[in-house]
Amino acid sequence: MQFSLLHHLHNSPTLRIIAPYYSRIRFKNMSTEKPISANPKVNQFQQVFHSESTTTNGWDKCWEEELTPWDLGRPTPVLVHLHNTGSLPKGRALIPGCGSGHDVVGIASSDLHVVGLDISENAIKKATELCSESPKAKHATFLKTDFFTWGPTQLFDLIFDYTFFCAIEPELRSLWARKMSDLLKSDGELITLMYPIDDHEGGPPYKVSVADYEEVLHPLGFKATQIVDNELAIAPRMGREKLGRWKRSTSQSSL
Repeated sequence: MQFSLLHHLHNSPTLRIIAPYYSRIRFKNMSTEKPISANPKVNQFQQVFHSESTTTNGWDKCWEEELTPWDLGRPTPVLVHLHNTGSLPKGRALIPGCGSGHDVVGIASSDLHVVGLDISENAIKKATELCSESPKAKHATFLKTDFFTWGPTQLFDLIFDYTFFCAIEPELRSLWARKMSDLLKSDGELITLMYPIDDHEGGPPYKVSVADYEEVLHPLGFKATQIVDNELAIAPRMGREKLGRWKRSTSQSSL
């Protein structure tokens, strides 16, 4: 099912908050953006990341040196919209690769306890500091751990993935899908903000496509209930992001 987000926004309180910002990014979408490979901040990040002996050290070094061009420094606009309009499941949510924690804090509430994971100790420190200053602190948890080996005692009603799928090596994507399946309740929802949809080489971030998600999620019983262009993307990412919402009809999750 594909349809625009715009008709949901007109009567939303979110629109009043983001309208001026949204107007600017729509006009900027008409310009030609440079490819990710031409972004000097991304190139600098990749040089430092690949200079480290392990992936964990690479991410930690980049957070230490604040080489984090993917970090918005605020909650993701479309996620805030979904939260403010009551469009997210209630219960427990997981955000893997949570970074500085803005999305975790942004949607944490009395109806939704959010767990943020990151493999970087420096990222988790930043997230914990951010959360400690928020009245939502009791509704959020941050853990420094490896998503692929983590074994929680409770499953999740919602998992949100943004700049995590594109951060892992493409050969790990099948394991990513299996872990998502294992961590979600049988009626849980996976929301993927698919980025970057382009043709650059190398990574991270590695290029993605809708087909890349379908290839690993369909065998596990996930079907998209919605795939739309992210019309609330920040200007440099406009036209390179799609919002995907996935549900599983037959597979059963297990720890």
